[in-house]
Amino acid sequence: MIPVRVRSWAIVALLVLPALASAFDFEDVGRRAAELAGRAYEPPKVDLPQALRDLKYDQYRDIRFRNERSLWRAQKLPFEVAFFHRGGMFKEAVRMNEIVEGQDPRPVAFNANDFDYGANAIDRARIRDIGYAGFRVHYNVNTPKYKDEVLVFLGASYFRALGKDQRYGLSARGLAIDTALSSGEEFPRFVEFWLVRPDPNARSLVIYALLDSKSVAGAYRFTLKPGTDTVVGVKARLYARRSIAKPGIAPLTSMFFFGENDHAEREDYRPEVHDSDGLSVQSGTGEWLWRPLVNPRRLQLSSFGLTNPQGFGLMQRDRAFSSYEDLESRYDLRPSAWIKPTKPFGPGRLELVLIPSPDETNDNVVAFWVPREPLQPGHPFDVEYDMLWQKNTESRPPTAWVTQSRRGPGYLEKAPETVDFHVDFEGPMLKTVTEKSRLDAVFSADANGEIVEQTLERSAVTGGARVSIKVKRVDPAQPVELRGFLRDEKQAHSETWAYILPPD
Repeated sequence: MIPVRVRSWAIVALLVLPALASAFDFEDVGRRAAELAGRAYEPPKVDLPQALRDLKYDQYRDIRFRNERSLWRAQKLPFEVAFFHRGGMFKEAVRMNEIVEGQDPRPVAFNANDFDYGANAIDRARIRDIGYAGFRVHYNVNTPKYKDEVLVFLGASYFRALGKDQRYGLSARGLAIDTALSSGEEFPRFVEFWLVRPDPNARSLVIYALLDSKSVAGAYRFTLKPGTDTVVGVKARLYARRSIAKPGIAPLTSMFFFGENDHAEREDYRPEVHDSDGLSVQSGTGEWLWRPLVNPRRLQLSSFGLTNPQGFGLMQRDRAFSSYEDLESRYDLRPSAWIKPTKPFGPGRLELVLIPSPDETNDNVVAFWVPREPLQPGHPFDVEYDMLWQKNTESRPPTAWVTQSRRGPGYLEKAPETVDFHVDFEGPMLKTVTEKSRLDAVFSADANGEIVEQTLERSAVTGGARVSIKVKRVDPAQPVELRGFLRDEKQAHSETWAYILPPD
């Protein structure tokens, strides 16, 4: 704002304006993205020595950044940054820069002496100025005595974050393009980052990023706020090189191998193995939906038409260690990721892609938002949202929600080919519904299914309710869409359970 006393402030204004003009911000990244989109795409160069290109998984993991060399450790700042070496499956370089207040960005130079190469026979003299593959951010989120790893960017546009008492699980991406299309998926990648040096008392960290691919260039600003629920605020501006009918906005990628509703095909000591167990959606009108995940026999695609969704996420609702019994992987500590738009998304659809997987090493679940209108060259697309990495304070309906979906054979004499489902609900609204109130289960099947038996029981164990249904397929070769929720005489009391029973 221009002060009223112009004369007395004129000299100060002249001194301040040049510094303000040189400040690097999101608009600077946006201009670079626009310029990049106006040129032909140039694939990344892979100029690594053979010894680094051929690294196996365990060999690559044996290369470790020396934490004492972390960016900002010498300044004793609340955030520190460590870097990932190039090699193995991470062959492409990303440019790293630091922004210090009042100064132009300056490159973060690669130094081979910052790494411990373990048992790898690497000639440090041959790997000068090769750049980094990615980076990780550290902050005191669990204890004041140790800076925990809270955010990682590594590979394409992938990143992961952690809140208090969490273990890495599902991943996020900056952008997905043409996921599950027969033409093949395109994976944009972050090609450059700018790390803004935090203040000594900072509780948040700002990171700018430049994204590039054959079809699009984009500018990103990430605002990291570690805590019980670590929040990553995302602001993005995309510039298309071609018309993109299926851009995946705010994509989440996870793993579901088997669980209570989709049992393991071979013997396994663990009852369940998954990073997420369901997709949660809050529509623009406030309605909630829960789609349990499965490991399908063939590709499964679900689409939910929505306008201005209030949120969606891939969630890990089951937090009992006894559900997993895995002391190493600790699936009970894997985070849920909730996408909360901070600028309306407009009309479009939410897509859930489930891919068959023979084991737990593959990410076979993808969820993302697709705007109704394609991305077009010459028309920048802006989007803003918060991403909450949650465990004990997960986003869910204020009434009641699904806690588990169990599936098995129906064993019904009059309909031996039925499938049995037991769906458990819990929530504060169920505790207020007395025995005198009428609580109904409203469950239905599409034209290819018939619910031949249904019961509703109150649970003395949880205070919730269990709905049991037996479903018969009309055509065993086709799937059945199932839906259900709880209500009383006046209103719905739960989110909607939505399940696809696959063909035999």
